[in-house]
Amino acid sequence: MAQFPESFLEELRNRVSLPGLIGRHVRLTKRGRDYLGLCPFHNEKTPSFHVYDDHYHCFGCGAHGDAIEFMKSKGGLSFHEAIEQLAGEAGLAVPQQRPEDRERDKQAASLSTALEECAKWYEGQLQAAVGREAKAYIERRGLSRETIARFRIGYAPGSSKGGARTALKEAMLARNIPEALLIESGMLIKPDDGGPSYDRFRNRVMFPISDRRGRVIAFGGRALDPDAPAKYLNSPETPLFHKSHTLYNIALAREASREAGTVLVAEGYMDVIALAQAGISHAVAPLGTALTEDQMALLWRMAAEPILCFDGDKAGLKAALRAVDRALPLLEPGKSFRFALLPAGQDPDDLVKAGGRAAMEEVLAQALPLSEMLWRKETEGQAIDTPERRAALENTLKAAAFRIKHPAVQNHYREHLRERLRNLFAPARPSRPPGPGQMRGGQNRPGFAGGWAGERWTGGRPGFGRPIGDLAAPQAPDAGDRREKALLLGLLRHPWLVEDHAEAVARLTFPNHLLDSLKMRILEEASRHPGLDGEGLASHLRGQGLGTSLDLVFGEEYRVLEPFTKAETLRDKVERGWFQAVQRYRLNELEKELATAQAELADDMSPDAWRRFSALQAEVGAARSQVSASDDE
Repeated sequence: MAQFPESFLEELRNRVSLPGLIGRHVRLTKRGRDYLGLCPFHNEKTPSFHVYDDHYHCFGCGAHGDAIEFMKSKGGLSFHEAIEQLAGEAGLAVPQQRPEDRERDKQAASLSTALEECAKWYEGQLQAAVGREAKAYIERRGLSRETIARFRIGYAPGSSKGGARTALKEAMLARNIPEALLIESGMLIKPDDGGPSYDRFRNRVMFPISDRRGRVIAFGGRALDPDAPAKYLNSPETPLFHKSHTLYNIALAREASREAGTVLVAEGYMDVIALAQAGISHAVAPLGTALTEDQMALLWRMAAEPILCFDGDKAGLKAALRAVDRALPLLEPGKSFRFALLPAGQDPDDLVKAGGRAAMEEVLAQALPLSEMLWRKETEGQAIDTPERRAALENTLKAAAFRIKHPAVQNHYREHLRERLRNLFAPARPSRPPGPGQMRGGQNRPGFAGGWAGERWTGGRPGFGRPIGDLAAPQAPDAGDRREKALLLGLLRHPWLVEDHAEAVARLTFPNHLLDSLKMRILEEASRHPGLDGEGLASHLRGQGLGTSLDLVFGEEYRVLEPFTKAETLRDKVERGWFQAVQRYRLNELEKELATAQAELADDMSPDAWRRFSALQAEVGAARSQVSASDDE
């Protein structure tokens, strides 16, 4: 078998979309985050062939493998031929095998072995007498024995102020691990003056860092000495470890994210571990840096819209806004992020200790889309009381949208931001002063603060929704928005609609982010648990902390007259009625877009504005015809 550098093979696997590759040979059906189809390796009538982001498995015949193995088995190719074909499709040059390449792979395997031995030794030290202080610290943090074992938490003995500094070195040398290998792996420091090497980590609680396959590639250490120069210390860059290319807990979280339908990004090791102990196992964390582009790509392989969770303090808010800036150029259709900010002064560890899993899931259920975070980032606290200031805000938002590289996503962001600016800049037009005892009318225009005081309009500076620092507070959906709630109610009463028409459900986009978030969770749960009835689906969603959102939808039931929302309606009438409602809802949204395009055309008679108006006009005409034909049935 031809030998290739492991780094090249890993890059090849990362670049190849396995569902896309297998989908050329097998008809696949989306099921949550995975795909299902008839096995191409044996005859079957009931699908048992599952395709994940990085491997496939047949529960019927046991076939299992990655993209390379699939090309060998299905395509009848040799290992080398499979590599060449996949590399050509992925745009990678196949490296020539040289003696130094083989030596490098051998060295990487040795480094991995050395780091695994270090991890085992640290685990043992935590349980020994020397680890008494570290174990007491971990117990004070509330970690169970099972959690400690699951995350392989250990202890690095020694003094952080000099003195004994070679405990690991001596233990590894006794195990025949060469000193040079320990230095290259980052576990030992070799002074520039030629002095003897010594342990990098001393008197620290140790957290092994693994790659996607669960192999130890580095460590993070939390100092027990309050006077230590660095509270947290990570391994340096090595041939195995590049901190900007991986995430803490990625191996364990990959499987959990398939079940959860999303992946959660916390800020640190202890956040991830505390969440896992509370039952939220699909969390990862960056390694001491702001989230990088490579890490975002890893997250999108795990979920379409990962949730970035930040501490409820100024530093957490700053990190969230940095993530918005970094993510904008990378956005693609169906790939974005949602943002959850915790209550002020709390991190995930604090929150789950105080309120358990339900408290954390309530925060996650309120996560905001990236577009909302961008809007608040640029508008929060900005004065727009002069034409120049309004123009400056418009230019800032336009520049942000132009940073998005994908043309379709950029176009939708520009439209979205233009619409919000138009609503923001529109003058308040309060109706005549209401009679005694009635609510004064000036404050009912969204986005404006102010109202009537007697017969005088107090005005007030335009507001921009809740302050960013208060994002974790629940935000109730618009009680008057019954169209969206009727569609959601139909899905909740008849989950089979989601199973049979997942693409149509996914295409629905609701302006209210809470309703849109509930729609996505309905889609995920119904796809992941086929065969659920309405009560079962609601039970699953309530178990994930979505009880408030469900109550708001079910609370509108008495105002919703459409038969498809009723549990007793026959299946064919439910399906026909739901699709008619979707068509009417889509027509309503298109008519809004057309009105916007017409107003823009009046301001700017450019060819682009005319083309957009004409295209929307045709689309609205087609949608009206569909609704008319559907109503005549």
